Amino acid sequence: MSFRFQVEARDGAARAGRFFTPHGEVQTPVFMPVGTLATVKGVPQDTLEELGVQILLNNTYHLYLRPGVETVRQLGGVQKFMAWNHPILTDSGGFQVFSLSDLRKVTEEGVAFRSHLDGSSHFFSPESAIAAQIGLGADIIMAFDECTEHPAEYARTQASMEMTLRWAARSKQYFEDHKSEVPWFAERGGETQTLFGIVQGGMFPDLRRESAQRTVELDFPGYAIGGLSVGEPRSMTYEMVQTAMRFLPEDKPRYLMGVGTPEEIVHYVAMGVDMMDCVLPTRAARHGLLFTSQGRLAIKNARYATDDGPLDPNCACRVCARYSRAYLRHLYASSELLAQVLNTVHNLAYYLDTMRKVRQAIILGKVANFLSGVRPPHLSVP
Repeated sequence: MSFRFQVEARDGAARAGRFFTPHGEVQTPVFMPVGTLATVKGVPQDTLEELGVQILLNNTYHLYLRPGVETVRQLGGVQKFMAWNHPILTDSGGFQVFSLSDLRKVTEEGVAFRSHLDGSSHFFSPESAIAAQIGLGADIIMAFDECTEHPAEYARTQASMEMTLRWAARSKQYFEDHKSEVPWFAERGGETQTLFGIVQGGMFPDLRRESAQRTVELDFPGYAIGGLSVGEPRSMTYEMVQTAMRFLPEDKPRYLMGVGTPEEIVHYVAMGVDMMDCVLPTRAARHGLLFTSQGRLAIKNARYATDDGPLDPNCACRVCARYSRAYLRHLYASSELLAQVLNTVHNLAYYLDTMRKVRQAIILGKVANFLSGVRPPHLSVP
């Protein structure tokens, strides 16, 4: 079997489980670091393994443009290309295409867009987006969807949701017809990729409900909640997640796309989310914002110039075990590349450790205790 998901423990709505892919097993709930261009910026793959990263997210749009799907296919798929023999998930490229705004034109057939790199013309349809993801060879791939902008009127959001549902059906049909074309099909004994559907519906609870119900009717092995963290208030994000979750099946993984802060992700897990990704830990690290057990820390602040203590005394990562705040502040103030590397390693370690702790809390039936000192998402600072 190419993909299998099982729930092993529950505490309220929260679940601890695992899923199995052609490139390995993943324990849930899981946080997936974002490796947009087949790399987590500044962090080599052996360090990711040492941190305990189980699965990475790559971006179809960016890899399609550079180095190109055919190049990756000829090299055996994205795992071999980036020397990462572990699970990978690719998004469909829909979010990136729709964020191009003035550089795209949406029709029922798909999206015509211009490359942000050189202005060249391209076209993504549900079929070509799935073909690209098959060529890249990630273990889990996503249906092509339209990410509705915020704010958007009800009629616009409804029309977008309807088109996403039609595109989901087309994505699934193309995948079923071509799934044996993945680069590692023969090497992995005939195992194939897994295609997830995506729930849209903007910021309207009834559309979120309808999108979830009708996407589930298409019968995907897993379901994502998309179109959030696009500028809406966190209280609204929380409400839309809660609405969609009520209509997603208990026996399949639930993936919340593109969220959030450490305070938020544990609350989403408590709501029943199994998978999450976000650029925040890596992007914030490059700007000197670090997450610690004592709160957020801006390492550029002058107060750390002579601080010989560890970044986070409660963190066991290689950065906290070796380097002082003063040294990290010096690197950042000097614009040294090592600052970005070490900051990123720590932030990833913090996120991954947070997820391990909440998983253990689920197994022990102590999620409520774990959450007691954590602010809910609608009170979190964006």
